Amino acid sequence: MVDDALLILAAEVGVALKRRGWILVLAESCTGGMAAQYVTAIPGSSNWFDRGFVTYSNASKIEMLGVSPQALEAHGAVSEVVVQEMTRGAIARSHAQISAAISGIAGPDGGTPEKPVGTVCFAWVAGKYASSATAHFEGDREKVRRQAVEYALREVLRLTLDADL
Repeated sequence: MVDDALLILAAEVGVALKRRGWILVLAESCTGGMAAQYVTAIPGSSNWFDRGFVTYSNASKIEMLGVSPQALEAHGAVSEVVVQEMTRGAIARSHAQISAAISGIAGPDGGTPEKPVGTVCFAWVAGKYASSATAHFEGDREKVRRQAVEYALREVLRLTLDADL
Protein backbone atom coordinates (compact mmCIF):
# COMPACT_ATOMS: atom_id res chain seq x y z
CA MET A 1 0.00 0.00 0.00
CA VAL A 2 1.44 3.36 -1.04
CA ASP A 3 1.27 6.17 1.50
CA ASP A 4 0.99 9.51 -0.30
CA ALA A 5 2.14 11.43 2.80
CA LEU A 6 5.35 9.38 2.91
CA LEU A 7 5.91 9.95 -0.82
CA ILE A 8 5.51 13.70 -0.32
CA LEU A 9 7.92 13.62 2.64
CA ALA A 10 10.46 11.59 0.64
CA ALA A 11 10.22 14.11 -2.20
CA GLU A 12 10.80 16.99 0.25
CA VAL A 13 13.83 15.17 1.63
CA GLY A 14 15.14 14.76 -1.91
CA VAL A 15 14.73 18.43 -2.77
CA ALA A 16 16.51 19.46 0.43
CA LEU A 17 19.35 16.95 -0.04
CA LYS A 18 19.87 17.94 -3.67
CA ARG A 19 19.88 21.63 -2.75
CA ARG A 20 22.43 20.93 0.00
CA GLY A 21 24.55 18.70 -2.21
CA TRP A 22 24.26 15.82 0.25
CA ILE A 23 23.73 12.13 -0.32
CA LEU A 24 21.69 9.93 2.04
CA VAL A 25 22.33 6.39 3.27
CA LEU A 26 19.86 4.35 5.31
CA ALA A 27 20.34 1.45 7.72
CA GLU A 28 17.06 -0.30 8.46
CA SER A 29 16.01 -3.20 10.60
CA CYS A 30 12.30 -3.33 11.60
CA THR A 31 11.25 -1.27 8.58
CA GLY A 32 12.84 -3.81 6.24
CA GLY A 33 13.80 -1.29 3.58
CA MET A 34 10.52 0.64 3.64
CA ALA A 35 12.30 3.99 4.05
CA ALA A 36 14.50 3.19 1.06
CA GLN A 37 11.41 2.11 -0.88
CA TYR A 38 9.80 5.52 -0.42
CA VAL A 39 13.03 7.39 -1.12
CA THR A 40 13.64 5.46 -4.34
CA ALA A 41 10.05 5.95 -5.47
CA ILE A 42 11.03 9.57 -6.17
CA PRO A 43 12.29 10.09 -9.74
CA GLY A 44 15.91 11.23 -9.75
CA SER A 45 16.62 9.89 -6.26
CA SER A 46 19.89 8.39 -7.52
CA ASN A 47 21.22 11.96 -7.38
CA TRP A 48 20.80 12.12 -3.59
CA PHE A 49 20.42 8.54 -2.31
CA ASP A 50 23.42 6.22 -2.27
CA ARG A 51 22.21 2.96 -0.73
CA GLY A 52 20.21 1.26 1.96
CA PHE A 53 21.26 -1.52 4.28
CA VAL A 54 18.51 -3.87 5.42
CA THR A 55 20.07 -5.52 8.44
CA TYR A 56 17.25 -7.45 10.05
CA SER A 57 19.35 -10.05 11.87
CA ASN A 58 22.03 -9.33 14.43
CA ALA A 59 24.53 -11.15 12.21
CA SER A 60 23.79 -8.78 9.32
CA LYS A 61 24.21 -5.76 11.59
CA ILE A 62 27.64 -7.08 12.56
CA GLU A 63 28.71 -8.15 9.05
CA MET A 64 27.32 -5.28 6.96
CA LEU A 65 27.54 -2.33 9.34
CA GLY A 66 30.25 -3.26 11.81
CA VAL A 67 27.96 -3.22 14.84
CA SER A 68 29.84 -4.73 17.76
CA PRO A 69 28.59 -8.06 19.12
CA GLN A 70 29.20 -6.64 22.59
CA ALA A 71 26.75 -3.77 21.98
CA LEU A 72 24.12 -6.21 20.73
CA GLU A 73 24.66 -8.50 23.71
CA ALA A 74 24.64 -5.73 26.29
CA HIS A 75 21.88 -3.52 24.89
CA GLY A 76 19.94 -5.54 22.32
CA ALA A 77 19.24 -4.67 18.70
CA VAL A 78 16.51 -2.24 19.76
CA SER A 79 18.70 0.29 21.53
CA GLU A 80 20.14 3.69 20.86
CA VAL A 81 23.65 2.28 21.29
CA VAL A 82 23.09 -0.17 18.42
CA VAL A 83 21.38 2.30 16.05
CA GLN A 84 24.23 4.74 16.67
CA GLU A 85 26.66 2.04 15.55
CA MET A 86 24.39 1.23 12.58
CA THR A 87 24.32 4.81 11.34
CA ARG A 88 28.07 5.28 11.74
CA GLY A 89 28.65 1.99 9.92
CA ALA A 90 26.35 3.05 7.09
CA ILE A 91 28.19 6.37 6.64
CA ALA A 92 31.56 4.60 6.68
CA ARG A 93 30.40 2.11 4.02
CA SER A 94 28.88 4.62 1.62
CA HIS A 95 29.45 7.89 -0.20
CA ALA A 96 26.85 9.71 1.91
CA GLN A 97 27.07 12.83 4.05
CA ILE A 98 23.96 12.01 6.09
CA SER A 99 22.61 8.74 7.46
CA ALA A 100 19.65 7.43 9.41
CA ALA A 101 19.21 4.11 11.19
CA ILE A 102 16.03 2.42 12.43
CA SER A 103 15.64 -0.62 14.70
CA GLY A 104 12.53 -1.57 16.62
CA ILE A 105 9.78 -3.95 17.59
CA ALA A 106 6.98 -3.63 15.06
CA GLY A 107 4.91 -6.49 16.50
CA PRO A 108 2.55 -8.09 16.84
CA ASP A 109 4.82 -9.94 19.27
CA GLY A 110 8.43 -9.71 20.38
CA GLY A 111 7.93 -6.97 22.94
CA THR A 112 8.97 -7.08 26.58
CA PRO A 113 7.94 -4.96 29.56
CA GLU A 114 11.13 -2.90 29.08
CA LYS A 115 10.73 -2.68 25.28
CA PRO A 116 7.06 -3.13 24.36
CA VAL A 117 5.77 -3.56 20.82
CA GLY A 118 5.96 -0.18 19.11
CA THR A 119 9.37 0.73 20.58
CA VAL A 120 11.65 2.01 17.83
CA CYS A 121 15.17 3.43 18.16
CA PHE A 122 16.66 5.88 15.67
CA ALA A 123 20.03 7.48 15.01
CA TRP A 124 21.28 10.09 12.56
CA VAL A 125 24.71 11.34 11.52
CA ALA A 126 25.33 14.47 9.44
CA GLY A 127 28.92 15.63 9.37
CA LYS A 128 30.08 15.98 12.98
CA TYR A 129 26.49 15.98 14.25
CA ALA A 130 25.12 12.74 15.69
CA SER A 131 21.90 12.10 17.58
CA SER A 132 19.61 9.29 18.59
CA ALA A 133 16.10 8.89 19.94
CA THR A 134 13.61 6.28 21.02
CA ALA A 135 9.92 6.53 20.14
CA HIS A 136 6.87 4.49 21.03
CA PHE A 137 4.27 4.06 18.31
CA GLU A 138 0.74 2.67 18.51
CA GLY A 139 -1.01 0.44 16.02
CA ASP A 140 -0.45 -2.76 14.14
CA ARG A 141 2.82 -3.83 12.53
CA GLU A 142 2.22 -1.83 9.35
CA LYS A 143 1.33 1.35 11.26
CA VAL A 144 4.39 1.07 13.51
CA ARG A 145 6.65 0.63 10.49
CA ARG A 146 5.10 3.57 8.60
CA GLN A 147 5.35 5.83 11.64
CA ALA A 148 8.99 4.83 12.05
CA VAL A 149 9.78 5.71 8.42
CA GLU A 150 8.06 9.07 8.80
CA TYR A 151 9.92 9.82 12.04
CA ALA A 152 13.29 8.96 10.52
CA LEU A 153 12.74 10.92 7.30
CA ARG A 154 11.36 13.99 9.12
CA GLU A 155 14.60 14.21 11.09
CA VAL A 156 16.67 13.74 7.92
CA LEU A 157 14.73 16.66 6.42
CA ARG A 158 15.23 18.80 9.54
CA LEU A 159 18.96 18.11 9.62
CA THR A 160 19.37 18.77 5.91
CA LEU A 161 17.64 22.14 6.27
CA ASP A 162 19.69 23.10 9.37
CA ALA A 163 21.99 25.93 8.28
CA ASP A 164 24.35 25.25 11.19
CA LEU A 165 25.34 21.81 9.93
